[in-house]
Amino acid sequence: MAPRLDFTSEAFFRDLPKAIATLRMSGPVVAARFPLVGDVWITTTHEATAQVLKDGTDFTLRKEDGDVAGLRWMPNYVRTIANNMLTMDEPDHTRLRSIVDEAFRRRAIVAMEPRIRAIADGLADELFLAGSPADLVQRYARILPLAVISELLGLPLADRPRFIAWANTMSSLTNVASFFRMLFAFRKMRAYLERQLQIARVRGGEGLIAELVQVEREGGQITPDEMVSMVFLLLAAGSETTTHLISGSVYELLRNPGVRDWLAQDWSRVGLAVEEFLRFVSPVQFSKPRYVRRDIELAGVRLKKGDRVMVMLAAANMDPAMHERPESLDPARKPNRHMSFGTGIHFCLGHQLARIEAACALEALFVRWPRLGFAVDVSQIHWRKRPGMRAIANLPVVPDGHAAQATASAGSMLVRSQPVAC
Repeated sequence: MAPRLDFTSEAFFRDLPKAIATLRMSGPVVAARFPLVGDVWITTTHEATAQVLKDGTDFTLRKEDGDVAGLRWMPNYVRTIANNMLTMDEPDHTRLRSIVDEAFRRRAIVAMEPRIRAIADGLADELFLAGSPADLVQRYARILPLAVISELLGLPLADRPRFIAWANTMSSLTNVASFFRMLFAFRKMRAYLERQLQIARVRGGEGLIAELVQVEREGGQITPDEMVSMVFLLLAAGSETTTHLISGSVYELLRNPGVRDWLAQDWSRVGLAVEEFLRFVSPVQFSKPRYVRRDIELAGVRLKKGDRVMVMLAAANMDPAMHERPESLDPARKPNRHMSFGTGIHFCLGHQLARIEAACALEALFVRWPRLGFAVDVSQIHWRKRPGMRAIANLPVVPDGHAAQATASAGSMLVRSQPVAC
C-alpha cells in the first residue's frame, strides 16, 4: 500500500529526497490521489518515467473525444489556453512545435546570452534599491525570465507588471478561493494576448508574436485559438519554471556555502552546477496526466484502459539506479541524466533558454553580492502549496549575510546571558 503523501505539504517540499524515497518503497508505479486531478498512477523511477513519456502508443494526453486529461470540467477559455502543444499528441504536436522551433534552436538562444546577462546584471544591481532585506523571488527570480521571454515574444516593456501579477496569481494555487482567482487571471490573460495578436496583425512588429501572425497570413496550419494558446504557453512556461529554478538554486547555494565557494572560484563551472540544480531542485515535479489507451503492464504493475498516469520527474531525478547518492547536492556531478526537461516528443522546447537564464542569474547575483545571505532563519523559508511545482514563496535576502548572521548570533548570546547577568 502506497503512503498517502500530501504533494503540496511543507514537509514534502522541504525534504524532497526523503518523501520520494518513502514513496518509491511502494514500487516503481504507485496509486495515489493528486490534488485537482484525483486518482492516478505515479511513476517513481527513471525507467518507468521515460517509458511513459516516450510511448505515445499506450499513453495519450487526450481522451478519445479529444478532451485534454483533467480539463473537461474547466471553463471554455481555460480549455482554449490549455489546448496547446504541451497537451497534444502527434501529429498536432509536431505541426505546432515546428512553427516556433527555429526561434528556440541553440544558435538562436546562445545569441541572446549577452542580452540575458545584461538584464541579469541590471536586476542584480537594483536588488536592494527599495531597501534590505529584499525578496529574491519577486525582485529577481521572477523578473528575469519574464523580461527575457517578453522581449522574445515582442511584448511591450510597460506591460511587464501585468505579467508579474498574473504569474503571482497562477503560482498561488492553495485553496478554492485562489483557484477562482487563477481562473480570473486566465481570462484576463487570454483577452490581453488576443489584443496583442490583433495589434500585430494590423501594425506588424518584432518578436515571435509577429512571426506567428506572418505564419497565419501565409496560410500556415495554425488557428487563431492555437495562436493564443501558443503565446500563453511560451509566456507562462517560459518564465514560471525558470523563476523557481533560479530561486531554488539560490536557496541551495545559501544553504551550502561549500558549494557556493566552489562555484565562486571558477564561474566556468556554472553550467555544470545548473544541471545539478535542475536535478536536485526539480522545479517541475510532475508531468501532465496521461490516459492509458489499453490494458498494459508498466514496470510490473497492471494498468487498465482509461487509467491515468502522472510521471514524477522529481522521483526520476532522485532514482539511485541512475544517480549515485541522489539525495546529495553535487555540483560537479557527471554524468547527470536528469529528467527535468522530460523526454520524448515533449522534451522542453525552452531547455537551452532556461539553462542560460539560470547560469546568467546565478553568476550576476553572486558576483554583485558575494556576501549575500538569508535575512531569516532557513526554517522560515516556505514553499507555495502548489501541486506539481516546487516553488519557494518568498526568499528574503540581505547583501551581507555574514553580518546578519553575526547580529543574530550576538542577539542569541545576549538572550542566553541575561539570566546569568541578573
